[in-house]
Amino acid sequence: MTSSDDRHGPRPEHGPRTRLVLGGRRPDEHYGFVNTPVFHGSTVLYPTAGDYLGRRSRYKYARRGTPTSEALESALAAIEGDACAGVALLPSGLAAISAALLAVLKAGDHLLVSDSAYDPTRTVCDTILTRWGIETTYYDPAIGAGIADLMRPDTRAVFVESPGSLSFEIQDIPAIAAAAHARDAVVLMDNTWATPLFFRALDHGVDLSIQSGTKYIGGHSDIMFGCVAANARTNKALRDTVFNMGLCVGPDDMNLAQRGLRTLAVRLAAHQEAALTVARWLEGRPEVLRVLHPALPSHPGHALWRRDFTGSSGLFSVVFRPVPPAAVEAFLDALTLFGIGASWGGYESLAIPFDCTPIRTATAWAPGGPTVRFHIGLEDPADLIADLDRGFAAMKIAAGA
Repeated sequence: MTSSDDRHGPRPEHGPRTRLVLGGRRPDEHYGFVNTPVFHGSTVLYPTAGDYLGRRSRYKYARRGTPTSEALESALAAIEGDACAGVALLPSGLAAISAALLAVLKAGDHLLVSDSAYDPTRTVCDTILTRWGIETTYYDPAIGAGIADLMRPDTRAVFVESPGSLSFEIQDIPAIAAAAHARDAVVLMDNTWATPLFFRALDHGVDLSIQSGTKYIGGHSDIMFGCVAANARTNKALRDTVFNMGLCVGPDDMNLAQRGLRTLAVRLAAHQEAALTVARWLEGRPEVLRVLHPALPSHPGHALWRRDFTGSSGLFSVVFRPVPPAAVEAFLDALTLFGIGASWGGYESLAIPFDCTPIRTATAWAPGGPTVRFHIGLEDPADLIADLDRGFAAMKIAAGA
């Protein structure tokens, strides 16, 4: 990991944008080249048998680390803050979630998970963890300090996702962390929406901060990647779990993740500005019941968002006034600048219909109308608004209005 004393590395006084540019760079070791070379390889050769027997080598085997992975880990750690003791790289966001959970849980443990969590997270809990004797209880994301009432003697971890990536509830992370730590439980957070630029999870009491780097870190819809930042309490368990499970990331994806990281700040700023422009416009549409965007004053969690977050990204949801399903499909099919597809965080805008009803177990999902999630990309907001206007015209025709 790059130290603050390195000539080209970030220093404590540097801001987040500078840290993104400097983190993980060692041009003095690579003949002055700005970027760390991409190392493709598995085997590392030792000079002598004694060196091999004594494991006297900076790099021992590609799965244990390469200059490429080391540079990316250092760059990620630089933006997570001083509480970060290490970063693990994983082949996808879901792999990062699974590895983080397995690092802190064992058979017989109890886990608390927000009812607003990413659906594949729930699948991991309800299948793999169940088979391994780990029990999961889902809780209302608005519970805050009240989560103490759900803690049991065998509760070992609390999983939070703020905001929820479909329904966008904001959780009181510091209050949840305080209640969990009082019972010696670990707090894990899916921090993909905000990234450490807009929410320093470890500084707010989270022990393991997880990101699907497929999204904003990559930023171009061309990699699969995940990462977990750990504090001192959880770092060894995380790294041991990742290594022992044989999880690693290909060098080209690591390189693309590092490239994306360098421009993360400017891209997020553009996503934020465009998303708020579009969200405010949508709030004024007669077809819209409400917009689920934490940075809007109308959002129920807006005060918590203002207290804890320093920005917002390009992802939010909209609740339409009641119309037939065919009218929602007509709206989506009429869009030309919004793709219909999973994931988000790339340069392109996306829109998908969703319904949380089948997956909620601790809370009722009754938004009052059909729901669509939008990711606002890097297109001109005026063009996106014009495209949405065409969609509403198609919706009106299909609804027979």
